[in-house]
Amino acid sequence: MSGIRAKQKEKTRRALIDAAFDQLSAEKKFFHLSLREVSREAGIAPTSFYRHFKDMDELGLSMVDEAGLILRQLMRQARKRIEDGGSVIAISVETFFEFIANRPNVFRLLLRESSGTSQEFRTAASREINHFVAELAEYIMNKDKDIPADIAKAQSEGMVTIVFTAGSHALDMNNQEREALKQRVILQLRMIAKVQRCYWNINQANLDQKPSATNTRFYFHRINRYSAINFSLKSNIATSTKLSR
Repeated sequence: MSGIRAKQKEKTRRALIDAAFDQLSAEKKFFHLSLREVSREAGIAPTSFYRHFKDMDELGLSMVDEAGLILRQLMRQARKRIEDGGSVIAISVETFFEFIANRPNVFRLLLRESSGTSQEFRTAASREINHFVAELAEYIMNKDKDIPADIAKAQSEGMVTIVFTAGSHALDMNNQEREALKQRVILQLRMIAKVQRCYWNINQANLDQKPSATNTRFYFHRINRYSAINFSLKSNIATSTKLSR
């Protein structure tokens, strides 16, 4: 019986997490959710909620953990697709945009809580994003054995910044706009990869000058700044176009 009860408890816990994700939207953040409405959506009495979570904060933190796990699992799947042939960057970006299209509320939670008002939630979201950065840096080093850890980390930080910025815009775009954005992100990530390789080659040519991750981050910061300006301009143009119609 204990095994059956454990499975039922896990099933109900899963239902609560799914119910909370389902109720998120562009207008509705996690902190707008109530215990009562989440419990009702999950098909349980509000008093039963406490058998699974201490409070709504504990539920939210579990959701942040799951969001990070889902994202990392998707990118691991992308690597398997890459092994079958194809562009590393193109397939990775395609997988990320599929994630946004299929699980928009999962990405919304991770994106919002990384800069939210709760320090505990910000820490949890930042931890998940840092896990993602670390896995990407490890992948970069595995693909290019010459690249040291600090340079790979700087590159992965720049790439994740661009991808997450693009993702925040993609949430509110139609399919045509999202496809154009995806192609722009692929181009920008290829630019970052070229910058990293050129920077490393230049520094390797001068053995007296040790490559610095700080300098590398400067180059990536310039590209990220360009990306942010580019996204802003596109958004303003789109808004102006709609208003003029």
